[in-house]
Amino acid sequence: MATPGDDGAPSDPPLTRRELRARREAAERAAAERDGGAGVPQDASDGAGPSGTTAPGTSTPRPAAPASAAPPVTPVIEAAPAIPPAPASLVAELERPRADEAPANEQRESGASGAGAAPSEVDLTAPLAPEPTPADVLTADVGRTSRAGRNVPVAAGVGVALVLALVASLFWRKEAFGILAFAAVLGALVELRAALARQQIILPVLPIAVGAVGMFVSAYLAGTEALLVAFVLTAGGVVVWCALDGGGLRVLRNATAAIFVAAYVPFLASFLALALAADDGEWRVLAVVVLVVAGDTGGWAAGVLIGRHPLAPTISPKKSWEGLGGSVVLAVAIGTVGLPLVLDVTWWQGALVGLLAVIAGLVGDLGESLIKRDLGMKDMGDSIPGHGGILDRVDALLVAAPVVVTALAVAAPIA
Repeated sequence: MATPGDDGAPSDPPLTRRELRARREAAERAAAERDGGAGVPQDASDGAGPSGTTAPGTSTPRPAAPASAAPPVTPVIEAAPAIPPAPASLVAELERPRADEAPANEQRESGASGAGAAPSEVDLTAPLAPEPTPADVLTADVGRTSRAGRNVPVAAGVGVALVLALVASLFWRKEAFGILAFAAVLGALVELRAALARQQIILPVLPIAVGAVGMFVSAYLAGTEALLVAFVLTAGGVVVWCALDGGGLRVLRNATAAIFVAAYVPFLASFLALALAADDGEWRVLAVVVLVVAGDTGGWAAGVLIGRHPLAPTISPKKSWEGLGGSVVLAVAIGTVGLPLVLDVTWWQGALVGLLAVIAGLVGDLGESLIKRDLGMKDMGDSIPGHGGILDRVDALLVAAPVVVTALAVAAPIA
């Protein structure tokens, strides 16, 4: 039996299921239109017998699509009605930012770049956070802690009490002043021991305190040469004391720190004992203290009132050039007027001594600030209410003592 395609003619490609379904639906619609919707399309087969079989020698052709098939239906899409444009006033109202949204946006931006930042985004090379300037004290409430971190009334009251105690000890008995000075030195040594311990440095307080007594007594009784000998013996003693704990780099660090502290606190303080040994020693020591306090007070007042330009922002942000000017004015004025009244010096010598006291006190204050910055501390302690630690109050006095005592010895030689 022959099959389609055996005669060599190209055969039609097979129909897909979608094409078959489309032709069937088209044929049904055409039959329904021709027969009034009641008939079913009849099969027309060429050469088919009564039983629907194919006659011998004939082939069954592929049924063609009816000629009356309906054309494909094209959907009709109606155009949407045109939307009138919005009024210009409504557009401007919608585009204008709402006032209540600005704080929220700013809060989100500040939160993203502020305290909510990841630790990896923190700049470790940034400088230390600056302390408030002296001008910030103007906005502090009386009787409360100022923005500079000090309770001004308490600090003033404690400062006056300390000056009165010092003056009373000077003019009552010189030994009382020596005891008061040694107590201050011992308190400063304890503060430095605690501060250096933050860097794993152990400060031997006992041998330094014993050396401080030796330096005070030697300076008062025998003068400058005996003071130098006592300091050398103290330095050797602290080295031996540290070496008893073993050897190595740790002992070297402890011994070096101990020698520095012995020179910084008791040795410099012993110059007050040198001045106290003179017949008018009470006035000489009082002159040193008053000039240093005048420089500190004048600098604080000028800094609070007109301080605007930082003097050393990376070391002590609270100090200003205006404050330095106030220190010079007050200290020079007191030196010019006060020193000729109590000592045999001229007015210009008194002014020069006052200027030296301010410069030396500034060096001492900035030097102690450098130590605190290196140790990561704001105050050495809190033993003096309103002032911080003992070393925070005597830092300027320690450096100013040898400078002013020497200047007074030159201007008014000790008999």
